[in-house]
Amino acid sequence: MPVSDALQSALPRAMPGQRLLAICFSVLLACLGIADSSVAGEHDHAHNKMAQSQHFDIPALPLADALKRYADQSGMQIFYRSDILPDITTQPLHGSFSHEQALMRLLAGSELRFTFSGNNALVIHSPEQEQYASLTPEPVLPNTPHSMAVEETYVTGIRNSLRLSLTEKRQAPNVIDVITSNDIGKFPDRNVADSLQRVAGVSVDRLWGEGRDVNIRGTDKDINRTLLNGQHVASSYWWANDNLSRGFNYSTLASQLVQSIEVHKTPRADIDEGSIGGTVIVRTRQPLSVADQLISVQLEQQYSELSAHWDPQASALGSWSNTDDTFGVLASFNVQNRRSRRDGQETFANDTLYTITEPKGEITQNVYAIWGGGTALLEQDRSHNTGNLTLQWAPDDHWNSVLNIFRSQMDIASVNHNYLFAPGGLKLRETPPATVTNPVFQTSEDGYLNLTGGLLSNADSTGALLDAIYRQGYIDTRVSDWETYYTDERWQLHWQLGHTESTGGTDHDYLYRFAGNTRFAFALSPDRVEVNYLDLDPKSASAMSSFSADSRDWIRAMENSETYGQIDIEYHPAAPWMSRLKAGLKRRDHGVVNTRILGEIDTNHPRWQSLSSTSLAAVSHELTPLLLPEVPEVSNVRQYARTDARLLQEVIQPAYQTGLLAYRNDPSAYYRIEEDSLAAYVQGAFEFGPLHIDAGVRAVATEQASSGYLGEQLVEYQRRYRHLLPSINLRYQVGESTIVRASLAEVMARPNYEDIAPGLIVDPTSGSGLAGNPELNPYQANQADIGVEWYPSPTSMLAITAFYKDITSFVYPTTETRQIDGRTLNITTNRNSYGASISGIELRWQQDIAWGFGVQSNYTYTDAHVPSPEGLTAIKLPGNSRDQFNASVYYENARVDARLSYNYRSSSYGEVIAGSQSKTAAYSQLDGSLHWYLSNELSVSLEAINLNNEIIYIRSASGIPQGFYENGRRFLLGLRYQWQD
Repeated sequence: MPVSDALQSALPRAMPGQRLLAICFSVLLACLGIADSSVAGEHDHAHNKMAQSQHFDIPALPLADALKRYADQSGMQIFYRSDILPDITTQPLHGSFSHEQALMRLLAGSELRFTFSGNNALVIHSPEQEQYASLTPEPVLPNTPHSMAVEETYVTGIRNSLRLSLTEKRQAPNVIDVITSNDIGKFPDRNVADSLQRVAGVSVDRLWGEGRDVNIRGTDKDINRTLLNGQHVASSYWWANDNLSRGFNYSTLASQLVQSIEVHKTPRADIDEGSIGGTVIVRTRQPLSVADQLISVQLEQQYSELSAHWDPQASALGSWSNTDDTFGVLASFNVQNRRSRRDGQETFANDTLYTITEPKGEITQNVYAIWGGGTALLEQDRSHNTGNLTLQWAPDDHWNSVLNIFRSQMDIASVNHNYLFAPGGLKLRETPPATVTNPVFQTSEDGYLNLTGGLLSNADSTGALLDAIYRQGYIDTRVSDWETYYTDERWQLHWQLGHTESTGGTDHDYLYRFAGNTRFAFALSPDRVEVNYLDLDPKSASAMSSFSADSRDWIRAMENSETYGQIDIEYHPAAPWMSRLKAGLKRRDHGVVNTRILGEIDTNHPRWQSLSSTSLAAVSHELTPLLLPEVPEVSNVRQYARTDARLLQEVIQPAYQTGLLAYRNDPSAYYRIEEDSLAAYVQGAFEFGPLHIDAGVRAVATEQASSGYLGEQLVEYQRRYRHLLPSINLRYQVGESTIVRASLAEVMARPNYEDIAPGLIVDPTSGSGLAGNPELNPYQANQADIGVEWYPSPTSMLAITAFYKDITSFVYPTTETRQIDGRTLNITTNRNSYGASISGIELRWQQDIAWGFGVQSNYTYTDAHVPSPEGLTAIKLPGNSRDQFNASVYYENARVDARLSYNYRSSSYGEVIAGSQSKTAAYSQLDGSLHWYLSNELSVSLEAINLNNEIIYIRSASGIPQGFYENGRRFLLGLRYQWQD
């Protein structure tokens, strides 16, 4: 059986946590057994460590600086006395070398010698200091006295993470920010997106209480790409209102798997196209880059304040490599269980225009009204299992091959209750429509009126709904990737082949809707949704006297897959002005499919008449908890009768099983998109003294076939487009500590999938729809960056960067009325528009202060403009926040490290509906973490997330409330054991 199949068969969907833990500890025991049998041979191990080959890129530098670069790139610790280094400049070092060969070339002409002393440490000494050659250095913490003057010591901890991150940023040819694995482990973050939000210019959507989608430099998640080890990683979602996206669902990726994260804000020709704001590259761990034997086990308990539950989490990582350091295996597993609760006050806007009739006959036409609004309780039980297996083979200095297999499985059982009033969904759709007493109107941005208050009449018609939605969701993501390097002194050949796929959706999405007759009076204001039911009490289950024929089931599936292959060749010429010449070719076969099976009530079924008279009282025995405890002022309905899952199974489901619920394929939800692309690039790196130039061009051709249903007919559209994408990155070294950067580039991003699908997707809540436009052109932009970075120490930096993006081709939403299945629906579609512009400034300050304290902070200002096409509503750039600020204060000593982190983003904008753009209010969050190291192997951690219990407020730009959400605080208590040799 292939290794990938073996791993994936060992992790079936909905694997019990106990089984996965058993597998984890079995692997750990096996690794421990291997470790016990491999302790011998320390001298041979040291020799083989130095013989290990890797790629080095070190320009001509003073010897001290060259040794720092060597330590950063090799991962070795270097110990030496500063007074023994001669004042010489090393020769450039570019290409693949063993650790020993590289160090010998750097030390050529110095008469210095070195000794490998184990534990990844080197001692450099002069011929007169042979007595020091046999010393094994002790780990040295910053500011700790030591008997030997040490120029550079590299230790674990927060400072080491900061040093590694800044080193990579400093040496990169383009504008980049880096987070190392230690950073992820020390931030109070459960997934990668929550760590990314600490990066300047990056903002995160935390609607579900944790990071899921990422925006970069004012651009929406759908036009920024995330790559895993340089390649596309498929992504999907489970929520009914989510659609397939070109962005990435970060909730599926556990931070334990990650070695580093790179945020590329300016492009390079050798990085995949498809991003306007920036590209995130997630790098996973490799066995030959960590300790030869490594065991790490972490056990945690997480407490969610709103749900008042403790939930277990566990992770395990084991790595082993042979005594020759030519073959290694790394395996990691992560199990997370979480019971969460989210309280909300919601309204559901739609684009339908109504006629408002007052009791005295006064009529107001063409008025928007919300479909409905209510107080929502979402309870979720989530199980998330991830597994990763990496095999690495490096038989000599020339070959290095890595096979990486990854799988993430998430099963989500959620129950969503909402007690609703529905002016647009019920009362205004009656024949004749219910009258509205004392109507209150507000003008939307498109000039139409919006009904924001009034008393809707008719006590004998439905005026209140209790929606209970029981969803069984899932996300299953897989990656299989094989990457190989062959290098000699001047040439490097690289190829990478792989496949990734992700499926998501719901096995069932049952809506149980109960209805009650009543009049109601409502009032919408920016900070409150108030409704008074005049003829019923929400706490009375019997008031919901009937079971609605709108009850249904959805079986939703979205599939996202890609097969890729690329080859790159790199040459390091002898010319002093050119350090690298690189070219490559890449083929991607990409496809997505979206389907839905719709289960509807058959009102002609013999069981329907009796079931329709079933009241909520038959399936309810309790009230909801008191909702929105932190913001009681946003709603006056904070508790109501709810359903019971067991009673629903006993009362409703038997009727469904007799055929009362009839299933059919839903053609309006279907689309398939196949996208094949071929890209080629050439790139060069040039050095003229302190000036480094990285320039290249990437050419890409895309063939696209999209199909969907228009009515009953399946249609398909095909198109081709090509892009030539030049880029140039300049880096100028001013003295030893200052770098000036500049960049120019042309970039593109393909339209989102549902935007180019020829079919129609109907929103499950409002009934409005989204129709694709298969003739949409991709987003295109010209961009420029200029910045200055000052590095006063290896862990400190002060930087300013200005950027500008001219989006020459922009996708703009428009709304039109269509007849669909006998219903008049307002359908939003997209078309290309004049473009948009984004300009901004990023400020970043990072400082190791004193006495173990330090600070990281950054601020980003973004000014975005979107020209309004004639006759259409002016909009703000979706995903953009004008102001973003992050600050972290940390403390670290030999036994304790602590961090307090604050994140702020100003208001951001979303979709246009009911003549107004959705606006998410400014959001801030405070997180904290504390780690106590009981020994070198054992540590205890305490983490707190959303300490300030920030509330999410979403309104239309005209001030009509759309959603207020409280996720609550979370706390984690953990115990970690780590052993390495």
